[in-house]
Amino acid sequence: MTEELFRDDAYALRCEATVVALEGANVYLDRTVLYPTGGGQPGDRGRFLLAGGEARAVADTLKGAQGIAHRLADEASAPPPGTPLTAEVDWPRRHRLMRMHSAMHLLCAAIASPVTGGQVGEAKSRLDFDLEGRTVDKDQIAQVLARWIAEDHPIRHSWIEAAELEGRPELVRTMSVRPPTTGGRVRLVEIEGVDLQACGGTHVRSTKEIGALAVGKLENKGRQNRRLSLTLMD
Repeated sequence: MTEELFRDDAYALRCEATVVALEGANVYLDRTVLYPTGGGQPGDRGRFLLAGGEARAVADTLKGAQGIAHRLADEASAPPPGTPLTAEVDWPRRHRLMRMHSAMHLLCAAIASPVTGGQVGEAKSRLDFDLEGRTVDKDQIAQVLARWIAEDHPIRHSWIEAAELEGRPELVRTMSVRPPTTGGRVRLVEIEGVDLQACGGTHVRSTKEIGALAVGKLENKGRQNRRLSLTLMD
């Protein structure tokens, strides 16, 4: 299986790796800095740099049967197993996804209701909540998020044993998505003084790095589900 370097260092832009298997347009490496689709966060894009300066565009990154699958833009150009290369992430896109994912955790903390679904996007993201008949004031939510961002709370991660998570259900905030297990452990993401939850995604180092946000109107998505969206302003 692929060594997931992004789990401990979301700011690692590139790594040296070796191709271990091919599956159509999917390339499997022994290690990678590219995040695969999961937990509502899209998979990374990037490129492979080969000896001699050749490059191969990675159009998407997914979870595959043999680890993390890097889907090339051109299947015919897949380097054969044993090929050494440099895997490089599309950093501007990844960083926007990191900012948005961290913003989603703030939104989770601002609305104390079960999360029924969500999606992280490059510019706009959303969470669906089961409000159980309650209403929320989007302007008040916007003020809370802006305050937390301005306060510059550190964001860090730690690990617990998967068995421990079973006894701490409050750490799983999203009803529709279970956090990934890596080597029998589950990763926790903490926004100091604000939020703590299980999450395998990539995040910024502090809330100030998220930047300015716009909070969308509250949308009705069923009898109890309500959707709230956030948009990055820069």
